[in-house]
Amino acid sequence: MRNLYFLVAFLFTAVISAQELNCTVSVIAQQTGNENNVIYKTLGTQLTEFVNNTKWTKKSFGQQERINCSMVINVTEQNNNLFSATLQVSSSRPVFNSSYSTPVYNYNDKSFNFEYVAFQNLVYNESQFESNLISALSFHVYMILGMDGDTFELNGGDEYFSQAQTIANYSQQLTGQGWKLEDGLQSKFSLITNLMSPTYKAIRSTMYKYHIEGLDLMSEDPKDSKMQIITALNDLQKTHNVRPNSYLMRVFFDAKADEITDILSGGPSVNVRDAIDLLGKVAPMHSQKWRNIKY
Repeated sequence: MRNLYFLVAFLFTAVISAQELNCTVSVIAQQTGNENNVIYKTLGTQLTEFVNNTKWTKKSFGQQERINCSMVINVTEQNNNLFSATLQVSSSRPVFNSSYSTPVYNYNDKSFNFEYVAFQNLVYNESQFESNLISALSFHVYMILGMDGDTFELNGGDEYFSQAQTIANYSQQLTGQGWKLEDGLQSKFSLITNLMSPTYKAIRSTMYKYHIEGLDLMSEDPKDSKMQIITALNDLQKTHNVRPNSYLMRVFFDAKADEITDILSGGPSVNVRDAIDLLGKVAPMHSQKWRNIKY
């Protein structure tokens, strides 16, 4: 399905074998009081090369197919080779027949403590733990790939989520937080466990319908596409009935809330009252945005 969206580019340019991501990795260290330390620039450069140059899948991606994403590491404390930080990860994908890119994955990883020595060898091993630094970034790479896959094909992210779960499983040997069941409902472990659970399948089907049956057809029939997006959002009621205020629902709306507000506020006139009521129930954390929807 994904290849259809880049057919035009394929006809005019040679397909160049490339890695999967076009990722910007930034390191911010203002809170350490020593943000000019060369170690942070070295870290950012090495991680950029690691994420963009590692071959994460067996598939061939053309230059036009690479997923645009970013990782922002905010270092709060450094003690020799030990770093305390948070990691903000986001990704987007193009909307068919438009210049617009829609946000897909937006995750704030608050459990991102790691050890790093300048110019150390960074190598991903798909079946073996190397370091918390490599595990965390690799985990989010597969989350980006999986979320992107789900927007092009129903459950299209399965193989990538499966690898993210493998990383979470073998990283549980860590003493750091984020990889274990006891680390709470907002951990990487909980995120991938929920994604792989049938309990939350409506969220994943919403990802597919929202993009393929809604956004990607917006240029052809804006009114029908807007209605299809509302229909896709209605499916979230199924998950809410079983797991109200779930963390996975929060992750979905952290990426989509602003966009949904814009879509429901603009474009062709359709009945959005029921959709606004639904949004207030399934995503109360964004209630202010829902109140700002104009119709």
